[in-house]
Amino acid sequence: MDTTKSYMPSGKSIERKWYVIDAEGQTLGRLSSAVASILKGKNKPTYTPFLDMGDNVIVINAAKIKVTGKKLEQKLYISHSDYPGGVRETTLKEMLEKKPEEVIRMAVKGMLPKAALGREMIKKLHVYAGAEHEQQAQKPEVLVLESIKKNY
Repeated sequence: MDTTKSYMPSGKSIERKWYVIDAEGQTLGRLSSAVASILKGKNKPTYTPFLDMGDNVIVINAAKIKVTGKKLEQKLYISHSDYPGGVRETTLKEMLEKKPEEVIRMAVKGMLPKAALGREMIKKLHVYAGAEHEQQAQKPEVLVLESIKKNY
């Protein structure tokens, strides 16, 4: 009896590419979901949910990201210092002025798996506020994301 075998990728067979994405003029959520998809490896035909199949992503011009609605004033980032009364609230506008890299990093991290697999995936994300990045030696290819416009 002849049985057919399914292809199962292993960690050794994964080929990782480097991509550069320009965030200038991109909407935060749409950019983040596209980056998370690439970090997971969903753009590859060999995608396996329980393996880290994704590529490395460099996001430049993080300070020039755009958001819709009243999110600049209403979206809050909340942290706690573990001391009584240690709750700190920061608006999106303040975060974009102080740490624009963290805005994109936190948005993408929220879209990745919540266990050790997600922690491995987020290490492949490199975000820069300006147009310069440190990964020139990896010869990253430019990836253009089509900006999805609303038709109303």
